[in-house]
Amino acid sequence: MEISWIWGLFGGLIIGTAAAILLLGNGRIMGASGILGGLLDRTAGRGWPEAMAFVAALIAVPAALHHLGSGTVDTHATTSPVLLIAGGLAVGLGTRLANGCTSGHGVCGISRLSLRGIAATLIYIGAGVATVAGLRALTGGL
Repeated sequence: MEISWIWGLFGGLIIGTAAAILLLGNGRIMGASGILGGLLDRTAGRGWPEAMAFVAALIAVPAALHHLGSGTVDTHATTSPVLLIAGGLAVGLGTRLANGCTSGHGVCGISRLSLRGIAATLIYIGAGVATVAGLRALTGGL
C-alpha cells in the first residue's frame, strides 16, 4: 500500500499547527521567507530571537526526525546540486518579489481568505506547473 501521501498530510498538519500557534500566540503571520528575510536584512528588530528559533527549528526538526529513524521520503527531486542551488535561489528571489512564500500566502493567506494570498498562491502554483512542464519538454524529463 502506498502511504507517501501520509507524510504530506503529516507535514501539512505540522505547518498548520505552527502557523496557528504563532498567530494565536503573538498575532504574527508565519511566513518562512519573511522571517528569514528579516534576519538577513536586519529588519527583524527585537523579534530576532524568535526568528532565529524558527529558522533553527526549520533545519533541526527534519534532521532530528531523520536521525530518529523516520526514514527518507522520496521527493522525486533532482540529485543535481547545481539545479538544487539554482532552484533555491529562484524560489528565494520569487518569494521576495511576491512578498511571501507558500507558508505565508498558501497556508496563512488562504486560511484568512486573503485575496492577495489566494492570488499569489494561484500564480506561483501555475508558474511551478508551467516551469516543470517546460523543462520536461525541453530536456525530455529531469
